[in-house]
Amino acid sequence: MGKISEILPVKLICGFISNNEEYFTQAGSILESEYGKIDFTSKILPFVYTNYYEKEIGPDLFRQFISFEELIMPENLSKIKIHTNNIEGQLALKNKRQINIDPGYITLAKLILATTKDHSHRIYIGDGIYAEITLHYFKKTFNPFEWTYPDYQSTEYINIFNQIRLIYYKQFCTLFKI
Repeated sequence: MGKISEILPVKLICGFISNNEEYFTQAGSILESEYGKIDFTSKILPFVYTNYYEKEIGPDLFRQFISFEELIMPENLSKIKIHTNNIEGQLALKNKRQINIDPGYITLAKLILATTKDHSHRIYIGDGIYAEITLHYFKKTFNPFEWTYPDYQSTEYINIFNQIRLIYYKQFCTLFKI
């Protein structure tokens, strides 16, 4: 029989997609009031990987990632996804989202994203939410799987996640006195 081990806190991240950078600021402020200080903000990147969001949000989309100083417990991810969906609704105009918010978390070994969509590689975590292991850490960098979204496979995004992982690693070492 396996021994149940202690569950460790993880690094909350959120990815934003919008065609108006002001929504990044608004969503970030709302999230910061709930989850604590933002400790990493990526540069704003063109989002050219799919036109999936254009019908609702519009053309000329951008992407930005943030992470939070305060660590979370992984079992809170479903509630965080519900909260980010509510924020998208708050910021909507004429029943159309103006921003997409993708929450997830980083551990030393992986990047997990939350989604409302089921698929063969996703696991139900409660409250109508699924979790996907999007990247795994191997040979000193994050690496994609065959199902990983094309943008999350890009060198630019992987560099961002490696930076956030380094922040988490330092927090982890401090927390556990390694």
